[in-house]
Order: sequence, then C-alpha cells, then structure tokens
Amino acid sequence: MQHQAKILIVDDQALGRDIIASALAPDAYALCFASSGMETLALAASIIPDLILLDVMMPGMDGFETCRRLRADRRLAMVPIVMVTALDDSDSRIQGLEAGADDFVGKPFNRAELRARVRTITRLNRFRTLLDERQQAAEELAQAYDATLEGWSRALDLRDHETEGHSRRVTELTVRLAQAMGLTADEIAHIRRGALLHDIGKMGIPDAILRKPGPLNDEEWAVMRTHPTLAYELLAPIVYLQPALAIPLFHHEKWNGAGYPQGLVGETIPLPARIFAVVDVWDALTNDRPYRQASPVAEVLDYISAQAGKHFDPNVVEAFLRLMRPNYT
Repeated sequence: MQHQAKILIVDDQALGRDIIASALAPDAYALCFASSGMETLALAASIIPDLILLDVMMPGMDGFETCRRLRADRRLAMVPIVMVTALDDSDSRIQGLEAGADDFVGKPFNRAELRARVRTITRLNRFRTLLDERQQAAEELAQAYDATLEGWSRALDLRDHETEGHSRRVTELTVRLAQAMGLTADEIAHIRRGALLHDIGKMGIPDAILRKPGPLNDEEWAVMRTHPTLAYELLAPIVYLQPALAIPLFHHEKWNGAGYPQGLVGETIPLPARIFAVVDVWDALTNDRPYRQASPVAEVLDYISAQAGKHFDPNVVEAFLRLMRPNYT
C-alpha cells in the first residue's frame, strides 16, 4: 500500500489554510491543520508529519519561534519545514534558516510550484525515513545475532568447566587491544564476534577428551586440534559471521609456522587471529586451571615478550605490552 504523506498546514488565517489545502488537493495528501504555534507543537508531536508548511506572521508565537521549538524536539528534528511567507528580504530568510527551516515559499505562491516542491520534499523525506527504518531494523537484527552468539559462548563455557568465563574475558581484552592498535569500528565488531566464538568448534569434541582431567595423549590431541576446522565448518554457512571466521579458524596458528590447522607463517595469518592469539595465551596463563595455578603476571608478560617472532606477531606483542604493563608496574 502506497504511503500517504501527512502534511501539517500552519496558518492563523483560515483562508490561508484553505488556499494551501486547495492547491494540494489533487495529490491526495493527508492534510492536518493548526492555527497557532502552540497548537502546531502539540499536533506535530502527536502525528509526526512528513512535512510542515509553516506561516511566519502569526500572533503570539511566530513562525520563527515555532520552527526553533519544533527543531528542539528530537522526534521532530528531521521533519522538513517550509516557511510560507510574504517576507522576501534576505534577513528574514536568514532568520528562518537559523531557526531550522529547510525551504521558503513566497506569498502569493504559484500553485504548480508549491505542488512540485511539496512532492519533491515529501518523496525525499519518505526515502530518508525508509533508510532510517532499514538501518534500525539492521541494528536490531545485529543485536539479536550478537545476543545469540553470546549465548553460544556461555553454553560452551558451561560445558567446559575448566575454561568457564574465558570467552568473556578474552573477548573484552581482544577488543581493547584491537582498539589500541587502531582498527576500525567495523573490524572490531567482527573481531568481537570471532573472539566470542573462538572455541565453538569444541562443541564437536567428545566430552571424554574435552573434559579429561589429566593430560591428553597424542591421539586425543589430534582430535582436539580439529576444533578450529570444526568451527569453520559450523560457522562458514552463516553469511553474517563470515567476516568473523579468522579467529575461530586461525587462532592457534603461530608466527613461525609451527601452529595449526594450516601451519600459516607470519602475516599470512589474518591480523584478528594474530591479535587474539596473544590474548588467548595471556588469559590461559593468568587464570587458575584444575591442573595448575595461575602464573605471576610479571612472568607471563616476560613470556609473551620472549615469544615475539616465534609464537606471536612482534607488532602485536609490542602493542599488548604497551597496553598491559602500565596496569602491572
């Protein structure tokens, strides 16, 4: 069904309102009327019109003040306002623009010109509104997706009691490190999702291996090392998550090529995975596990520093130490 634009016509004279309504009648707009500034403010807030045609010379609150108050209402700040006025001096036009008017129509007006202007403005405003609605829907969908991802992450933490809380901690610190390294907001959003899901592939690892209280044997390690590939197979069909796959798939790769699953070397490892790798090891070593206590922070910082160029990207290590050392000295 085609949208019927709502136009609020404001004039303290009934004849003025009728003349504008008559000119716009052929285009079948939904017309509403106000005869004063106060009535305009109340009615506009109630109906949120697509356009306000605002007379300037009104008793009491004139069109300039009415326009300023309309613009001060966040619900009405983007509604187009066209001032209909007999004032044709530049000072009046400047005053109207400063008050927030978008355009002017002089009195007496040409009916065809008025209709053309109104058609253009309402069409552009409807297009803007549709874009805003689409953006809002996209943001709400993204929030729903992210809430689902956090649920998956918590479910994995609950299954693997050894690392409970790990996903939340590494996600928060990975985001901080990515911000410190100057990555963009869009890149960081994907990094956050990848960090939350970095171990989702462990959902495919048997409990006998995942929850084994002692060390794994070679055969069990071979199974455990499949979890990045399992994560990729699980997440790759989800288009929304494809930009976030680098961390789940490559976070166990090492700068020197000794990692898994693909044995990537240096900068062939995607940057999000190189960032996350440092944070993942930091969190593992600075938190208690059932089979060992947390290591002292100073020792962990020294270890990470020593692994630059071996396990870790030296540039990421430098940024990590710059971020963390002030908190532990």
